[in-house]
Amino acid sequence: MGKIYVVGIGPGSYEQMTIRTANILESCDVIVGYTVYVDLVKEHFAGKEFLTTPMTREAQRCEMAFEEAVKGKTVAMICSGDAGVYGMAGLMLEIGESYPQIEVEVIPGVTAATGGAGVLGAPLTHDFAVISLSDLLTPWETIEKRLLSAAEADFAIVLYNPSSKKRHDYLQKACDLMLRYKAAETVCGTVVNIGREGEVMQLYTLGELRDTQVDMFTTVFIGNSQTKILNGKMVTPRGYRL
Repeated sequence: MGKIYVVGIGPGSYEQMTIRTANILESCDVIVGYTVYVDLVKEHFAGKEFLTTPMTREAQRCEMAFEEAVKGKTVAMICSGDAGVYGMAGLMLEIGESYPQIEVEVIPGVTAATGGAGVLGAPLTHDFAVISLSDLLTPWETIEKRLLSAAEADFAIVLYNPSSKKRHDYLQKACDLMLRYKAAETVCGTVVNIGREGEVMQLYTLGELRDTQVDMFTTVFIGNSQTKILNGKMVTPRGYRL
């Protein structure tokens, strides 16, 4: 029987992939993933067998990986960022119950929260929460509760999937919710295309962020009450005595 590695390939560029990830992709027989993510690694791992499915076919993609492993192949199921943060690791382990003979190992990567934080400076040096604004799998009512709770607790907050064609006003809605507990002057930042060509960072106040248009390639960072801008960088102090 083969084996499956569930692999986080990082935010995008080959250089932000971990050495362990690169070694696994180099040694495996088959690389399985969402079409966009496979396109990110193809040029670096030529000669591999690549299998893809479009978005919303995640379960089918997992089944595909297990069927290849049943043939005795070593398979890498790739995810952007970290495989265990909004990635495929959980679903792979769930579906893996039907394939008890196949070993599954989860390989961590660099998620957008930490990748984007490095671009902005140090916005996550203290407690923070990561919340996806996509209501494809989570009801908006649940997302709303999480936003309000994190804002009231004064967490720094990272927002994944902040907007799409169908959800063009979701960032505005999220900001309005957080403004119940956070000041309009709260320091915020965005990073577009983290670790990829066209990477851009921008700093805002929460009030300004509310009226900013973003897309699915943007990760949004909202500071806590202590977050500040230092030499053009977004910094959330840890609280060390200086």
